[in-house]
Amino acid sequence: MHNREQSGSRTASLVWAAIIFLALGISLGVSWAGKRPLDLLPTMLRGVVVTVKLTIGAALLSFLVAVLAGIARASKVWLIRTVSAFYIEFFRGTSALVQMFWIFFVLPLPPFRITLTPLQAGIMALGLNVGAYGAEVVRGAILAIPRSQIEATIALNMPPGLRMRKVILPQAMIRILPPFGNLLIELLKATALVSLITLSDVTFQALSLRQTMGRTKEIFTLLLAIYFLLAYPLTLGVRWLERQRRWA
Repeated sequence: MHNREQSGSRTASLVWAAIIFLALGISLGVSWAGKRPLDLLPTMLRGVVVTVKLTIGAALLSFLVAVLAGIARASKVWLIRTVSAFYIEFFRGTSALVQMFWIFFVLPLPPFRITLTPLQAGIMALGLNVGAYGAEVVRGAILAIPRSQIEATIALNMPPGLRMRKVILPQAMIRILPPFGNLLIELLKATALVSLITLSDVTFQALSLRQTMGRTKEIFTLLLAIYFLLAYPLTLGVRWLERQRRWA
């Protein structure tokens, strides 16, 4: 128990250190506007806001889709399994970039006539793509629940919906978290694709700065640092959640 508390304290310290480091970078970039390479930071940080919005929106959508599709994939009803399997295999078997292009450029055309903003299109494409991978994680976690647990709920005459909410999903969440943490990091990195549908994320801002200023080494080194500072707290946060078993 003492070692676990120490580990949790170290994790919290690292998270705060990353946040403080990013905050210092923001303040220095604003106050030292003429200092290289921090003069690039204010422009790139405008893109960070878009990247964070995109990551949060797509993460929520992917989690919802993954849970629903994963439960459907483990269903005993043939039609439900088939529909969910088609969704999973289609989105895993095609490029996320092509999916994003299709949603952004094809949906506004007849017969669909559905126009989405670049942010909405990015969230939908990334959410559905990552959700397809997450659905298989959820399915595997559900199937890994001991059969004795299911038989006990049947013996207690639990309805299927209550059985899933109260017994199966809480136990499955413990198995889901580690791979979902990996998918969350992959999702963050995949947000760079939205720069190709005119969304001004941090990668778009970096490419724009490179075209106007030409400081390739400084710009892309700073871009690497920003992505790391965004991704590492996510990793630490997922590890912290893994240790909090009270919610499961």
